Amino acid sequence: MLKTRAKYHLGQVVRHKKHPFRGVVFDVDPEFSNSDEWYDAIPEESRPIKDQPFYHLLAENENSYYVAYVSEQNLVADYSGEPVDHPDIPEMFGPFEDGTYPLHFQFN
Repeated sequence: MLKTRAKYHLGQVVRHKKHPFRGVVFDVDPEFSNSDEWYDAIPEESRPIKDQPFYHLLAENENSYYVAYVSEQNLVADYSGEPVDHPDIPEMFGPFEDGTYPLHFQFN
């Protein structure tokens, strides 16, 4: 039985430790759940371990908005108090408040 516990929660703003982007968590996998091709495309010296939570983010950088898939070891909480401007945020979350986005709906 998997005993992984996610450090970050849905609606939380996080930033990447090494790359200049931040995002809002909209889903969490308890361990790696992407394709082998995606994983193998990461340089071997930078590949995260698979046995940890991976986060789906509505991400932004200086130039664009996108969806990112990031290991927990590569994220830190963002305490800047600045909202993320990704255009898909209003579809899933309510207004930015106290550093987080509340969900619009409940999960089963």
